[in-house]
Amino acid sequence: MIDIKTLSNGIRVVMEPMPYLRSTSFGVWVKVGSRYENKSNNGIAHVIEHMLFKGTKNKSAKDLADEMAKIGGNVNAFTSKECTSYYGTFLGEHLPLAVDIISDMIKNSLFDDKDLKKEKGVIIEEIDMYNDSPEDLSHEMLQMKVWDDHPLGYQISGTKKIVRSITREQINDFMYTYYVGENMIISIAGQFDQEVLMELLEEKFGDIKSSSHKESAIITRPNYHKVFYKKEKDIEQLHLNIAFDCVSSLSDEQYTFSILNSILGGSINSRLFLQIRDKSGLTYSIYSYESLYMDTGLFQIYAAMNPSQTTTVVKKIEDIIKDIKKNGITPDELSMTKEQLKTEIILGNESAKSRMNFNGKSLLFRGRVITLEEIIEGIDRVSLEDVKSFANKYLDLSKSSISIVGNIKEIDEIYML
Repeated sequence: MIDIKTLSNGIRVVMEPMPYLRSTSFGVWVKVGSRYENKSNNGIAHVIEHMLFKGTKNKSAKDLADEMAKIGGNVNAFTSKECTSYYGTFLGEHLPLAVDIISDMIKNSLFDDKDLKKEKGVIIEEIDMYNDSPEDLSHEMLQMKVWDDHPLGYQISGTKKIVRSITREQINDFMYTYYVGENMIISIAGQFDQEVLMELLEEKFGDIKSSSHKESAIITRPNYHKVFYKKEKDIEQLHLNIAFDCVSSLSDEQYTFSILNSILGGSINSRLFLQIRDKSGLTYSIYSYESLYMDTGLFQIYAAMNPSQTTTVVKKIEDIIKDIKKNGITPDELSMTKEQLKTEIILGNESAKSRMNFNGKSLLFRGRVITLEEIIEGIDRVSLEDVKSFANKYLDLSKSSISIVGNIKEIDEIYML
């Protein structure tokens, strides 16, 4: 049974006891990411995530690392476009220490100038790593271009120039604005005592201020722009990414989206995989995927191939999309895909970590926790006509955007969709 309570400062706590487990997963979710930044501080949310592991008023970076090791070494964090999360999974008996570690990091981090300078170097290496990955680059640049400098298109890691310029004062100001009670969720799943836990959370997190008088970023929906992006890289394969303007993560059409995505390119028995990779041998990697956010989203297709095969691959992708739009999908495809999705969802939510993640994100973005039964019912409701209508509504080839990364001297825009 999922229970939601609120600390004295407005932090909402979602708890899902799983007493048959010996593990517990604990996470703090903050509704801030690169979407909340601007051109002068892009990357700051990610910098903060890194710096919270670099020492507090009470513990050095080594002390933090040692304490994390004592509970299994599974405390970690990530920054996305719309949220930041600090989390860990451990034996239930270690929950008090984990709460103490993460609360101390969030409330008492020093942001020492010397440590900040060193960590900027680490982040710049991370930026270089992504820039060296043509698959990541084709995705990141396409999102940046289709949203035309809107913050949702910003790279989570920021740019090297801006990261180098971020100051301790900017970090403190950003945290003061966003790391507040009304902007945070605590999610716990696994083995724990709810009454004892709530007392502990009030003690450790209850003194975080409930809100900030500073003005936060104004969140607006980006406008989609059809773009064609090319990046020359001296590599063997050409990396292709195609994007269509699509629904948001909160849309009622998300279940139809998931089914179409799975059938088109989201599984090993998808049309893209079977026809282009398995049958024709034109690519090693080809798949479709969702990039969904609070108020918008993209339906994306990725493929990597020898540059000489690009025109053929693009034409086959186009033909597969046109066939789905004209003829729809088969009853067997729909039935099989529904079972695949339901199985993935149910199996994927049977661990403490997966439940903590699911509950935290759901409460953060929807204001409530969606049940697995709701999701399964949503999938079951999708009809053959729903999928066909969705494809015709959103897979508009004339408005698709494309990015290509690799040896592109022989590739011209005229060959694209």
